[in-house]
Amino acid sequence: MRTIKTTTGAPITLDGDLLAIMEALYHEVTARRALDRSFEDMVREIQHVIDQMDEGERRTYLAESLFLNTVKYENDKLESYMKKLARKR
Repeated sequence: MRTIKTTTGAPITLDGDLLAIMEALYHEVTARRALDRSFEDMVREIQHVIDQMDEGERRTYLAESLFLNTVKYENDKLESYMKKLARKR
C-alpha cells in the first residue's frame, strides 16, 4: 500500500477505502479550520489528493465512489417513498 499526503502533510494510505480519504479530507479541511472553509478549499484539497494517484488508484476510488453514491441515492429515494406512504395513512 502506498501513502500520499494532504496539503498539510497528513498521510493517507491508499488501500481502496474511500471513507478513509473522506475522513482525512474532513479532518484536514473542515475540522482543522473549525468549519470555516469554502467549496473551493475542499475542491483544491481533493484535486491535490487525486493528482498524487496513479490511473489504477483513480479507477479504484471512482468505482467505490460511484457505488457509495448509488447506495445513498437509492436510500434517499426509498426514504422519500416511505415518507409519502406514511403521509397517506
